[in-house]
Amino acid sequence: MNYISELVERYPELVSCQSQITAAKDAIVNLYQNGGKILICGNGGSCADSEHMIGELMKGFLKKRPVNEALAQKLISIRKEDGALLAKSLQTPLRAVSLCGMPSLGTATINDIGANFTYAQQALGLTDPGDIFLGISASGNAVNIHLAAITAKALGALLVGLTGNDGGKMNGMYDVLIKVPEKIVYKVQELHLAVYHAICLDVEETFF
Repeated sequence: MNYISELVERYPELVSCQSQITAAKDAIVNLYQNGGKILICGNGGSCADSEHMIGELMKGFLKKRPVNEALAQKLISIRKEDGALLAKSLQTPLRAVSLCGMPSLGTATINDIGANFTYAQQALGLTDPGDIFLGISASGNAVNIHLAAITAKALGALLVGLTGNDGGKMNGMYDVLIKVPEKIVYKVQELHLAVYHAICLDVEETFF
């Protein structure tokens, strides 16, 4: 099933950014084919969206995603019964990290450097060339996300953005920018949820 096509059928207003949604999905598929990871961040509701997206990527979404046989056998060889339980229970992740979920580092950065640098500091420590930095900002103008995106890009990451119809500071810097056709924050966020669900579903379909 093509979940992005189904998304646009349910939300016809998203036809205006369908090509960008597809481009983001294709970039993520290419990322995982090459062993990379996604770094995701946002503020407020978009922070919750970052964590939500991690949950769809790092374990099964609609599919069970069993671990591969080689890993299963390694687990069993370490501790037979416990390894067998792990091999049966664990689900294969698509590697992703939420920059919203590191309170000790985040608060240390706020205290020692400044609040606007929290995500940039994490991006500096975690970004590998070829990774994807996914910034979520309804306005496109969140300073901490903007500075983190610059940092990640300098380290060789591809930038993917989710924003509203203006785009703000994200314009002209992101490699793929999905601008949903709303400007009121809660309406932007409602569409963002539908968009990243469809992307995660299509990526999962590709690999599993």
